[in-house]
Amino acid sequence: MPAHCRAWISAFKSAAGLDVTEREIYLLEGMRGEELVRKVFSQKGFTDHSVAAQVVKEKNANFRKSPSPKAFPGVEEMIQSLICRKAVVSGSEKSDVEEIIRNAFRNKTGLFDLLITAGDISKGKPDPSAFLLALKKLDINPADAMVVENAPLGAMASNRAGIPCVVVLNDSPLGRTDFDGIIGSDRIFEKTTSISHLLFAQ
Repeated sequence: MPAHCRAWISAFKSAAGLDVTEREIYLLEGMRGEELVRKVFSQKGFTDHSVAAQVVKEKNANFRKSPSPKAFPGVEEMIQSLICRKAVVSGSEKSDVEEIIRNAFRNKTGLFDLLITAGDISKGKPDPSAFLLALKKLDINPADAMVVENAPLGAMASNRAGIPCVVVLNDSPLGRTDFDGIIGSDRIFEKTTSISHLLFAQ
């Protein structure tokens, strides 16, 4: 997400002349690109929607020039230890998600059973359709699954899909109060390594 965020901030400034903060982007994480641009334009009172496609284009180009992100500490070990079926559910383009996984996990294969990305859905989070599609493809009941999120919109989508959720902040600029009314504070954690006991208990 930090690389996505930097790419968005630069694209909004370059293509639309808008100053957008890291926090504003993180609060919209989970939306598909076009939806995020429309939302930011609305929040900023920006009416020239003719540049929306250019913002998305520049964001994608910026992101693909970014250094490859690394997995947070403990993530790879936890994913490999979990014997359940695992999915990545993202509002990003499939090619971007695949490249991130390859680079973050040093080309290891078979870590995930399913990828749901922007091309598979018509709406981004907080719409629950991406999570519901993952459940359907994996043939899993909502109560037997768990979502690990880091953004309010993702936690909302999980709630709407009826899936238990935990939030991991890691290096996010967001705090616990950003999830008020969405998820209990006892389900919010600072680091990925703090949730192992919950995942293995499911």
